[in-house]
Amino acid sequence: MPAERNAADRHGAPVGEPAAGPLRVLFWESTSRCNLSCMHCRRQDVWPTAGHDEMATDQARGMLDDVAAMGQPLVIFSGGEPLMRDDWPVLAAHARAKGLPIALATNGTLIDADLAGRIAAAGFRRVAVSLDGADAQTHDTLRGVAGAFDAAVAGIAHLRAVGQAVQINATIAAHNAGQLDRLYELAESLEAEALHLFLLVPVGCGAKIAKTHQLAPNEYERVYEWVCRRRGGALELRPTCAPRYHVIAASHGQLPQHSVGSTASRGCLAGVAVAFVSHRGEVFPCGYLPASCGNVQRQSIGDIWRRSAVLGRLRNYDTLTGTCGRCEHKSLCGGCRARAYAARGDYLAGDPACAWKPGT
Repeated sequence: MPAERNAADRHGAPVGEPAAGPLRVLFWESTSRCNLSCMHCRRQDVWPTAGHDEMATDQARGMLDDVAAMGQPLVIFSGGEPLMRDDWPVLAAHARAKGLPIALATNGTLIDADLAGRIAAAGFRRVAVSLDGADAQTHDTLRGVAGAFDAAVAGIAHLRAVGQAVQINATIAAHNAGQLDRLYELAESLEAEALHLFLLVPVGCGAKIAKTHQLAPNEYERVYEWVCRRRGGALELRPTCAPRYHVIAASHGQLPQHSVGSTASRGCLAGVAVAFVSHRGEVFPCGYLPASCGNVQRQSIGDIWRRSAVLGRLRNYDTLTGTCGRCEHKSLCGGCRARAYAARGDYLAGDPACAWKPGT
């Protein structure tokens, strides 16, 4: 990984790097505790019980106060399994009182009728439930627990029964890339508002997934083309961790003209408009890129966002190297910085999942 530079200019940005734009989305790994054993998890150390260095309630409140001072970014309560943290209603209420929009990312298996009501009352804009296959066998194999699919589907039904907006998150790899139409139909049948496809990033436990289970660059392209064909219905459809998709969508005329080349629409938003805070308070550009930018227990998230040298480099297209550095689409795409790091140990290197050959 490139060495960090600590010098800052009068704007607070690292010298020579663009000043920070607004933080739009903060993913908070509120706990590392989880009741499943997912083979693709970003974590290699998940725990079924409390402890293990997660931030205390007052520390989490302080972080949310600092986030609110930056504006109104969406705060996504994630994990682990965030519903295993007992104080989640207290912290959700605190975030709302500070004017922060909130969302919840859960595996859905713990949600019964009573918990669904409490979630709806907390004011989450959406609850994202993970379904990593269109059937129980596919989902349960990846999630590591038999019955996880049926429990998640039941949890979604409980949420919809109390009027809670639901989003389906699906990790896409070789095990389910052929199920895209079925996943779409499943999301519709469950009355979800959105289906977000998370293209597998091989980090954490996911780094142990066999190469044969991961998608080849041309298979990513097929997923992007499928999204372009299926978009336009009532169901919001969006690929995530899929920067190359922005180039494909633009070729289909599916991106607003004013957004082309802007950081607001850049494919990889890690450190540009998105940040991730771990259960210990460590800040990363995203949940899949283990390049530490600071810790909210020692420094405000706002200060880290403005001054981190890691984030400064990610905001500067000119720092990219390899195929991404040479690519004519880098201001629209940017390549996946986490995949570059996983494959090459350098988050500024070329994206190994990209099929495009610059200059062709």
